[in-house]
Parts: sequence; C-alpha cells; structure tokens
Amino acid sequence: MNKIAILYGSSGGNAESIARQVQDLFDGNADLYNVESVSTDEIRDYPYFILGTSTTGIGDLQDDWDGFLSTFARIDLSGKKVAIFALGDSASYSTSFAESMKVIYDEISDKTEIVGRVPDEGYTYDDSNAVIDGVWVGLPIDEDNEYDMTEERLANWVEALKKEFV
Repeated sequence: MNKIAILYGSSGGNAESIARQVQDLFDGNADLYNVESVSTDEIRDYPYFILGTSTTGIGDLQDDWDGFLSTFARIDLSGKKVAIFALGDSASYSTSFAESMKVIYDEISDKTEIVGRVPDEGYTYDDSNAVIDGVWVGLPIDEDNEYDMTEERLANWVEALKKEFV
C-alpha cells in the first residue's frame, strides 16, 4: 500500500482519465480506487487522499460520489490531508463550473486538512461556488474547452501536493 489513495467517480471517463494521469505523476506512489466499488476498509489507513469527480448537470456531484461521500466522511480523517479535483464544462455551465468539488469540500472540510487549493487565475467562466476568496477549493479541470491546459495544470498541482504529502 502506498501513502496516497486516489478516489474518483467518473460518468463519462474523463475523471478516471485525470485520476490515472495524477497517479502517473506520483510515479506509482499512489493507489487508484473507483468510488463505485471501493469499501472504506480498503482506504481508511491512508494518510493522504486525492478525491476526483466529474460535475454533472448544474454543479451536481457525480452519481457514484453522491452515494459514497457520506460513507467516506465517516472515516476518521483527523490528521490526514485531502486534495480535491473536479471536472467541469466552463462554457456550457459557466455559472456552476466545477462546483461538484465544493460539495465534497463542504462534507469533509471540518474533519480534515484540505490541501491543493488553486488560485483563480487563467480560468474562463462566469461563476462557481467552488471559489472562496479568489481561490478554488481544489483543482478545476475543463477537458471540453481548456484541454490544452490540463497537462500543465496537473503537473503544477501534483508538484505542490508532493510538498504537502510528506
């Protein structure tokens, strides 16, 4: 078992693809789990978590996460660090871009340390409740409209997480 567990929920495959890219950037030092089929017994001993989700509808949490999040939140997360990423469509859903990560954030932010926040610079959208005081609660990814920025955004984010996950 590695120190990092990457948990993802993916409806169309993009969140899974990003989760796999994040795993690769950690040079194999992270384990990958689909929230559709993981049990809390498999993940409870990890000190570091990366939680990834797609955003469905108007800022809604991905279906598998919707069923798993309350279960995950019951794990003792004290002393652990959690980072969040969310996919969204900043053009079609410009007023709720990547808001699914805020749903996760709200559920666990009082139980653990959230790391991996990203400044709200270089993103094109109108509004998102996942931005607090000019900073995203995690990493937003737009594979529909800003796919050419994904590789750089992931690389920068993972490098920052490596400093947090020590």
